[in-house]
Amino acid sequence: MNSSTAITNIATLVTNDPSLGDSSPLGLVRDAAVVIDGDRIVWTGASSKAPATDNRVDAGGRAVLPGFVDSHSHLVFAGDRTEEFNARMSGRGYTAGGIRTTVAATRAASDEELERTLTRYLAEALRQGTTTMETKSGYGLTVADEARALRLAAAHTDEVTYLGAHIVAPDLADDPAAYVALVTGEMLDACAPHARWIDVFCEQGAFDGDQARAILTAGRAKGLHPRIHANQLSHGPGVQLAVELDAASADHCTHLTDADVDALAHSRTVATLLPGAEFSTRAEWPDARRLLDAGVTVALSTDCNPGSSFTSSVPFCIALAVRDMRMTPDEAVWSATAGGAAALRRTDVGRLTPGAYADLTLLDAPSHVHLAYRPGVPLVSGVWRRGVRVV
Repeated sequence: MNSSTAITNIATLVTNDPSLGDSSPLGLVRDAAVVIDGDRIVWTGASSKAPATDNRVDAGGRAVLPGFVDSHSHLVFAGDRTEEFNARMSGRGYTAGGIRTTVAATRAASDEELERTLTRYLAEALRQGTTTMETKSGYGLTVADEARALRLAAAHTDEVTYLGAHIVAPDLADDPAAYVALVTGEMLDACAPHARWIDVFCEQGAFDGDQARAILTAGRAKGLHPRIHANQLSHGPGVQLAVELDAASADHCTHLTDADVDALAHSRTVATLLPGAEFSTRAEWPDARRLLDAGVTVALSTDCNPGSSFTSSVPFCIALAVRDMRMTPDEAVWSATAGGAAALRRTDVGRLTPGAYADLTLLDAPSHVHLAYRPGVPLVSGVWRRGVRVV
């Protein structure tokens, strides 16, 4: 039997629906309440007008916002790259080659070890307010290892991405065409049943535009929708390819021309920015302001992975985006919730509106602005996922 719960005495409620609150994209409601019935939101509004429910929770004058939607992570891995990070922070540059270290460790790990790592970081993210998390394969690069990564991931999250095209597998480093044939053939056949998405790292040292197009087109023919690692380390064809193929997102988007920005602005493709990667590699920050001012839909995600962005904290990424990518606090919070949902083509998460999933984050602060105002402070004091309080 479902039971209803009203969370009342909310100082600031972020709904991400302007029709429910003020006219801003966040749809803010002051002195608010939200009502959960089963796993869904059924009502939002002024706290004084909250309908009768089976249970009531007093938010104590704190802020409530949608659970974060992290639309880009790499959580099925083994091993550790502390030494690489230490060397990089001591002056060595970041390249795509470090992925091979994780590939070797992941191949050697048992299913139990990989699942333990995956669930550890999903739980870590949940404690920090992330209620929806996409994750990818990409550290196996054999048919069996990619398929098991996706099978393990699909047991714990709905948003699973086949990334056989992370780099050319070390075994076929001298024959990239043979590896592309594997990724689009036998590997795709084994992996497609476990995934919703297909991704490719379109970058120097990984896959060029023609290879990326072939990989994503093959995935689409198998029912997987495209997303792309695009324009991270240098300018390349990734963003234009993303728009051409109606990819749900182009991720990283650091090195863009005016034509790239214009293409994104006139498409459904979301620009997913991953400031944890720039922080951890001392790379150039993406120009979020340029994208937003052009009308591009922007998402913020962690890129949680053991090599270039080993953080599961969306609040940390919000603070980085505000400080170093010229986003306003409102824009950063929207991008980490509704923006992430758009990057996954979801309307049932990332907002607190009737009919959406009851995925909520309670902050130990009166406003969502504190996520950037108080960086590094563990402000998340409660999390509901699918209507159940889990933190």
